Amino acid sequence: EWLHDICERNGWQHKHSPIIWRELVDRGGKGLLLGGVNDFLEYAQHYYGITSPMLSEEMLAIAEENLQAHLETEKEEEEIKGLINPLQIWITSASAPTCYHLIPLLANGEVFGITTEISIHLLDTEQFDEVLCGVVMEAEDMAFPLLRSIAKHAEMEEAFLQADIVIVLDDILFKREAPRLEDCIRELSDTCRVYAPLIEKNAKSGVRVIAAGKTFVNLKALMIKTYGPSIKPENIIALATFWESAAKAMLARKLNVNAAGVKDVIIWGNVTGWSYIDFSHARVYGFDSAIWGPPDFSRLLSNVIHNSCSAEFFSNKICSESLSARSSVNSWEYHGVGMSPAHAVATILRYWYQGSPPGEIVSVGILSEGQFCVPEGIVFSMPVRFHDGTWEVMTDLEINETTQEVLRLLHHDLIQEKLVALRKITEMRPYKDGKITS
Repeated sequence: EWLHDICERNGWQHKHSPIIWRELVDRGGKGLLLGGVNDFLEYAQHYYGITSPMLSEEMLAIAEENLQAHLETEKEEEEIKGLINPLQIWITSASAPTCYHLIPLLANGEVFGITTEISIHLLDTEQFDEVLCGVVMEAEDMAFPLLRSIAKHAEMEEAFLQADIVIVLDDILFKREAPRLEDCIRELSDTCRVYAPLIEKNAKSGVRVIAAGKTFVNLKALMIKTYGPSIKPENIIALATFWESAAKAMLARKLNVNAAGVKDVIIWGNVTGWSYIDFSHARVYGFDSAIWGPPDFSRLLSNVIHNSCSAEFFSNKICSESLSARSSVNSWEYHGVGMSPAHAVATILRYWYQGSPPGEIVSVGILSEGQFCVPEGIVFSMPVRFHDGTWEVMTDLEINETTQEVLRLLHHDLIQEKLVALRKITEMRPYKDGKITS
């Protein structure tokens, strides 16, 4: 077969193997057929005055040895390829701008390490098929060395197959009129009721789920756990990094420092609802003042602010105005808005797989077990640290009286959302063949 294909491709007449030809690439031409071994020896003798004293039997023995070495090399390469098991990453609502900006961040090697290959799966409805085709083509054209494959999916039954990571970007898009809480929770529950059982059924047992977006992020994480009871609760988190980074950037502008120089800002409570931005532990690096030190020298925010705003209340009024301005932008019309949420997802994944910076506080929405006197059974954003592929709540963190008082109030809207969701569970519309039915 091989001999036949080679001859047919080049227009040669040669019926006996081995076949020998000379490539004329340097002359811009195709290969020149020399023939078999005897033809080759004649050619070499005529043009170069070189001959071989080797007998045919010796040549056949060497050929057999070369063939065996070649087969062994091929086998080793196949075994090595088999050992490379790329991370399977599934992104829901993949037509969102956040996904568009997230793909290069996941594939550049900084998130999972420069030796970890990934496969990305984009999941969305058929109406966004053209958008996803464009995203797939762009990602393939960029030729990321660690991106083994990227594919789009619209059929729910094949969703989350062998998933290592699931990133849920689904959001509830508000219309002009004020939405009813019950209607929003029904819509969210419908989505999670489809996703969670499929994650249980199709994903790997240690799958990690990140609930992201601009609406009901905490409740989204809770509903996935509710409808997917076999998913490990410590592997489901609600993303707070976007708001944490936005708060740091806002504070950096106020203090005229680099945003990367603001550390240890904490987001407490409902990430996309009633939350408290806590600056009581915040530290500032590179602040221009009479006190200077080496690059790793920092100062507490409370020692930097000297105006009528105290460190405790500097956050809520100013930050809520700044952050709500971000939420008001319609990200479905402006792709640039997805950059910051995409960076937040990539950052938290990098921490999850490679550990967070030593001593630095990270805010994450997790299923409460009573830490900081927060009621159990709700997803609540609180300070954590990542190490060795896991996270732990920083229960040793001292919190002041103001924060303690605020924490007593923050869980009320989360409990209300949970109660409404549980009440609606019995009213959920069934789904068939991976599609919601009315």
